[in-house]
Amino acid sequence: QVQLVESGGGSVQAGGSLRISCAASGFTSSIYCMAWFRQVPGKEREGVAAIDRDGSTRYADSVKGRFTISQDAAKKILYLQMTSLKPEDTAMYYCAADWRRWYLIPSYKYWGQGTQVTVSS
Repeated sequence: QVQLVESGGGSVQAGGSLRISCAASGFTSSIYCMAWFRQVPGKEREGVAAIDRDGSTRYADSVKGRFTISQDAAKKILYLQMTSLKPEDTAMYYCAADWRRWYLIPSYKYWGQGTQVTVSS
C-alpha cells in the first residue's frame, strides 16, 4: 500500500504562483510513475503533469511553460510548482502514484485526498 497526502493549496490572484506538495509513504519502492491531476465539479479529472522514476516528465498542453513537476526521492515528496496562474487553473488538485506508466491517464491505483487551488481574477 502507498499513502499520499497533498498540501500547499490555497487562494492566489491571477498571475501569481503556488507550490503544492505530495508526501508519499508506505511501499513507495514499487512506484514508477507519479502525477498531478485536477478536477472541477461536473468535469472529468484532468492530467496536469507526470514524472517517472527516471525523471522523464509530461505536461498537459494547458500548463506547459507554466507548471513544473519535480520530486525529492530521498524525502519521498512530489511537487508541482505553478506560475502565471489563471482563474481556469482553479480546481481540486490530486496526487497519484502507480507502478504502471499511466503518465497523464487517470488510471492510477493510489490517490491522495486532494488540495484545493483557487485563482481569482
